[in-house]
Amino acid sequence: MVENSQHINIRLKEGNATAYEELFKQTFPRMLGYCCLFIHDQSQANDLVQECFIKLWEKHSTININQSIESLLFVMLRNRCLNYLRDQKIHSVDKKIHKLEENELQHLFQLDFMGREEITLEEELIMAIRESVDKLPEKRKMVFFKAKIEGKKNKEVAEELEISVKAVEKHLHQAKEQIRQEMLLKFPLLSVLIALLLK
Repeated sequence: MVENSQHINIRLKEGNATAYEELFKQTFPRMLGYCCLFIHDQSQANDLVQECFIKLWEKHSTININQSIESLLFVMLRNRCLNYLRDQKIHSVDKKIHKLEENELQHLFQLDFMGREEITLEEELIMAIRESVDKLPEKRKMVFFKAKIEGKKNKEVAEELEISVKAVEKHLHQAKEQIRQEMLLKFPLLSVLIALLLK
């Protein structure tokens, strides 16, 4: 998976439009879900996410091929969300924050502002998910990778692996449940965020 990520990073750095489109399709839904943890206006959240992808494309020549692009995008998005909230003069955690319980949001903010330069919260979550994916049984891992990482439809996955669509759905459900359980053991206060990342 690391080699695959590095290969995509190289293509992005070279300005490969196809690689950019692939990254957008794979990452946009999860970024939008993450943004909605902070911004309850769907249209505004959509704009903020798109701004991050535009900025990435504008600065593609400066990409570090050894850095997680997903993590970079999530950090960019988090900063834009916080700047937006600051501009809107929302300084307190209250019911205006969409779909997130108060204790969970406080924990998220606490982690964000602990000054941990060595690793971001987003990168830590992504790394933990990848570790959990690697622990999946081989067939389950293949189904999850093709459906969630490559973004293929269940029918396409079923045809490639020569199994039924129902079997694909079962493998996906089992994979997400196994990953969710492992993630909750590591991050017990981030249940909503984990659910959005595993959508």
